[in-house]
Amino acid sequence: MPNSDDQPADSRADQPKPAIEPARNPSPTTSNRPGPLQGLRVLEIGEMVAAPYCAKLLGDLGAEVIKVERPVEGDRSRLRGPFPDDTPHAERSALFLYLNTSKRSVTLDLASEQGPAIFRRLAADVDIVVEDRPPGEFAELGLDYDALAKDNPGLIVTSITPFGQTGPNRANKSEHVNLYHSAGHASPFTPPSQQQSRAASKAGGYLGEYDAGLVAAVGTLAAVLGREWSGTGQHVDVSKQEAMMSLERVTIGRYANEPDPFSGRGPGGLINAKDGYLIVNTLEPRQWEGLLDTMGRPEWGKADWCREPAQRMERMAEIQQHIAEWAGTRTRDEIYHAAQSHGTPAGPVRNVEEVMAWNQSREREFFRELIHPEVGAVEYPTGPCRFSSLDWVGSAAPLLGQHNATVFGDALGYSRDELARLAEQGVI
Repeated sequence: MPNSDDQPADSRADQPKPAIEPARNPSPTTSNRPGPLQGLRVLEIGEMVAAPYCAKLLGDLGAEVIKVERPVEGDRSRLRGPFPDDTPHAERSALFLYLNTSKRSVTLDLASEQGPAIFRRLAADVDIVVEDRPPGEFAELGLDYDALAKDNPGLIVTSITPFGQTGPNRANKSEHVNLYHSAGHASPFTPPSQQQSRAASKAGGYLGEYDAGLVAAVGTLAAVLGREWSGTGQHVDVSKQEAMMSLERVTIGRYANEPDPFSGRGPGGLINAKDGYLIVNTLEPRQWEGLLDTMGRPEWGKADWCREPAQRMERMAEIQQHIAEWAGTRTRDEIYHAAQSHGTPAGPVRNVEEVMAWNQSREREFFRELIHPEVGAVEYPTGPCRFSSLDWVGSAAPLLGQHNATVFGDALGYSRDELARLAEQGVI
């Protein structure tokens, strides 16, 4: 049987069902102060990024989260790097360790004969189910929202899929790169004049998947608040594509009125200083004037053609060349501080090492150390909010099946022998 940290109950006698215990894995940052979501119980059955990130956010804020994984293999992210020393190991994936803080892990094969019934018992005693199975798959197993709500009318089920539960593309499969481009995210980096000359760009990592997880967490909490006055739960249908489109901010909305989304872009952008890159934005007239002040009011900036946005756009290449020549003689920090002092948004492009060492991040204690039994002490990013009653991130990610005995034994009442049989049969 997969790893477990507790001894199971001896029998399944008719006794009141014990509450699911709080997550374990003590760490230096575990706090006795309750998080704002204390009391909410979450059942997650998700893989890779979006669904696990949604449940991670809830767990880090104080909710009790049980993660359901496949026996033996577990969540697919366990096999995605990076790994310490570049050596693959199911318990040492940095992606998995980050996405699954403040959770407990149980293993369960939903394709087995007994799997769906066990899952229904788990879902009957939680507030929220977060899942990412293809549309229709849970219905075939008798685990869709309508079925689960019969046992638990207050249940909220959040389903996260590439294109949502409805529509002609509902059954389509997609990876992050496909969804990223289907949502128009690459358009700000691919001007129409260059579309035929270079490939479209893609955000690093799984940015769109994290967007979907964040939107799902917000939608889930909205449903929790709605339950306070309605008394019933509901199904939250999250489309990853729509989540990314909703966070596109300007480009999609502008295109409806102005098909060329780049006509309003000002000079600056990504510029190369003598020690690296930084971003300078001049979308507003005062920001452009601030950049000219930062540059010491160069002569070319006083020309008549440089005063109007439309004329600047016509001579954008010339302006960019002037900016590049000026920036190449200065450091990122020199330009950053000078531009900020003149009211022009600017910021260095920092690599991971620089971000980790940045005094702003350290002063706010954005990175916290947790202890994991396989990788030891690891620093984790926490969250962008600070609560007076919460130390963000309560426990390190669980080992595969670490809490089988606690959840299936103590909470559901399976005996030691029954758990052993379920493990032999591959159910858990």
